[in-house]
Amino acid sequence: MILKGKAWMFGDDVDTDAIIPARYLNTHDPDELAKHVMEDADRDFSGKVRKGDIIAAGKNFGCGSSREHAPIAIKAAGIQAVIAKSFARIFYRNAFNIGLPIFESAEASKGIREGDVVEIDADSGKIRNLTLGEEYTAEVIPPFMQELIASGGLIEWTKKKIQ
Repeated sequence: MILKGKAWMFGDDVDTDAIIPARYLNTHDPDELAKHVMEDADRDFSGKVRKGDIIAAGKNFGCGSSREHAPIAIKAAGIQAVIAKSFARIFYRNAFNIGLPIFESAEASKGIREGDVVEIDADSGKIRNLTLGEEYTAEVIPPFMQELIASGGLIEWTKKKIQ
């Protein structure tokens, strides 16, 4: 699977309240959540982001509470992948459970700048910064997690398995 998009940069320790503020947790509607994604980190983000874009961040992305709203809001906003130096463990699993591909790469996190066009080869873990002509290595997504992404998340994967 090849993913390609414009990068949006965020720093270290982006918590789930920055991804989707708690004041919007009264809904589970992905489209409504998408309107407020990253609002506390960048008030205008939801109006600037485009389908197919990519978030790049520093260490510990998705720390804080264990709510699934955070990766749902990211995916519903059209973000096709997140690259970070590291992810909070609960966010990591929640992202795969809803079918959002995430990639751990310290070098990509350090090298990518906002606005760079990035291409990710999910099968090999290679990340190419097409703007800068650089290549980085990410942890390869395990086969089972790739199945979850291809199915659209754990629920859809489960439905296919029991049919």
